[in-house]
Amino acid sequence: GAYQSKRMEIFEYGEREIDYLSRCDEALGSVIRRIGRIERRVTPDLFVALTESIIGQQISNRAMERAVGRFRAQLGTITPERVLRTDRSAIKECGMSFRKADYILAAAQAFFEGRISESDLVGLSDREVVARLTQLPGVGVWTAEMLLLFSMRRPDVLSYNDLIIRRSLMNLHGLTEMTRADFERYRKLYSPYGSVASIYLWAADKLPM
Repeated sequence: GAYQSKRMEIFEYGEREIDYLSRCDEALGSVIRRIGRIERRVTPDLFVALTESIIGQQISNRAMERAVGRFRAQLGTITPERVLRTDRSAIKECGMSFRKADYILAAAQAFFEGRISESDLVGLSDREVVARLTQLPGVGVWTAEMLLLFSMRRPDVLSYNDLIIRRSLMNLHGLTEMTRADFERYRKLYSPYGSVASIYLWAADKLPM
């Protein structure tokens, strides 16, 4: 009912993921114990999540929240149809560059024409989803991986392209560098629960060491 729609949707996980990660990596396990449960918001509507991530590129969280708020106010509901009916300069005036406005319009066109649809992506592997999403202008691998985690709620996303995740792994394990091979070792170690590992590695970066 109405109550449901107001409730913030979060990335769901439980004891099974926690126990698994704590067993396979003691350093990560101690972080999990120190921090306790983390509620990370998800945006289940992929098109909305995509527009928000484009708006948020290379700006602070606060600037992003302001621009997203204006964009929502401008459109009412964020849908491909409404974006396509909105003037490019009106999108820009929400607090972004013309380039970002063009990326959002291109994404709206792809969703509207059905070249990308949530229902098509559901059956694809993470790698295939990334390949499909990165065909859109302004969507790189990292953005696509964040959409896998924070919109599609895929369980096993650990992004090599995320600097904070790499830095946390190095800090936790006393490494001075992290090669792709090192990273792959941790990715395999945390699989099939890489997404929960990611959520804790982001949080670990803010902990006093």
